[in-house]
Amino acid sequence: MKKAYLVLQDGQVFEGVRFGAERDTVGELVFTTGMCGYIETLTDPSYFGQIVLQTYPLMGNYGVIPEDFEGKCSVRGYVVREWCDAPSNFRCEMDLDAFLKQEDVPGICGVDTRELTRIIREHGVMNAVICDSIPKDLVVVKQYAVTDAVNSATCAAPSVHPAVGEKKYAVSLLDYGAKSNITRELQKRGCEVTMLPASATAEEILGAKPDGIMLSNGPGDPAEAVFQIEQIKKIIGKAPMFGICLGHQLTALAMGGSTYKLKYGHRGVNQPVREQNGPRTFITSQNHGYAVDSGSVKVGKISFANANDATCEGIDYPELNAFTVQFHPEACTGPKDTGFLFDRFVTLMGGNR
Repeated sequence: MKKAYLVLQDGQVFEGVRFGAERDTVGELVFTTGMCGYIETLTDPSYFGQIVLQTYPLMGNYGVIPEDFEGKCSVRGYVVREWCDAPSNFRCEMDLDAFLKQEDVPGICGVDTRELTRIIREHGVMNAVICDSIPKDLVVVKQYAVTDAVNSATCAAPSVHPAVGEKKYAVSLLDYGAKSNITRELQKRGCEVTMLPASATAEEILGAKPDGIMLSNGPGDPAEAVFQIEQIKKIIGKAPMFGICLGHQLTALAMGGSTYKLKYGHRGVNQPVREQNGPRTFITSQNHGYAVDSGSVKVGKISFANANDATCEGIDYPELNAFTVQFHPEACTGPKDTGFLFDRFVTLMGGNR
């Protein structure tokens, strides 16, 4: 086993052992708290440009199952306490090390992930490098930034995904780095889903005369997606609309709101979210480093708030026949408490007819 180092931008060094691709990598180090679902984490395009740290100590025990992939693997690196080299699952097709090698993703294990998590919680998200030898100069690490995220994560061309059973609705899904289960949740509700690249114009989106428009999750700073924000301004109110995660943030920006970067983000499958107009608290899956500034919301009404830090978790736009949420109702693996939001979207489309 080959020695490796995880070096933070402030100079702190953690010694470990390499697995996955044997090359150096620089990225934004973030942690996620899920006890399972590492396959979905590694294939979630929202992690574009980031080195992912798993807080749960053992990863890889059920191997890698391509059928469960959420998208293309976009992580810059992978940090775990321990990885299982003898997975046990009848659906397993390869182990974690082989998958990371296949995707050219460097990994490091044997490091104190609990201490690393404490550091990020205290100081906030920071850049890091996985390397064979400790660099003398950390300028490159400090200067690293996640850029051009949406254009890097989106699909190259439109694609059509047929409804399961009878086709009832046609939905245009704007792919900012969409997770596959968004499409599946729509399909099983009778929706034919046309996935469009993030470069699609408002004229192209509306020209297909969709019954509804879906705005997907995705990576990066939402304020940088200027083109996409402008298109949302043109299409909102023209057809029922549902936005998830980045789609939620971009819609808020299109409506005159603002966003900001969280200290260490919300990443995991146990984020509590409270209804603002009801008695319930839902357990949700989340993966985002930015949030909508609640005080900036002038159009629409805040529908959900995070029970831990009171950040904005959803906005309703009843006059525009639209609503958005920060969390992932399509979560897989993750809690399914909020899957009813897809039914709400379908109901909006039925009303439109």
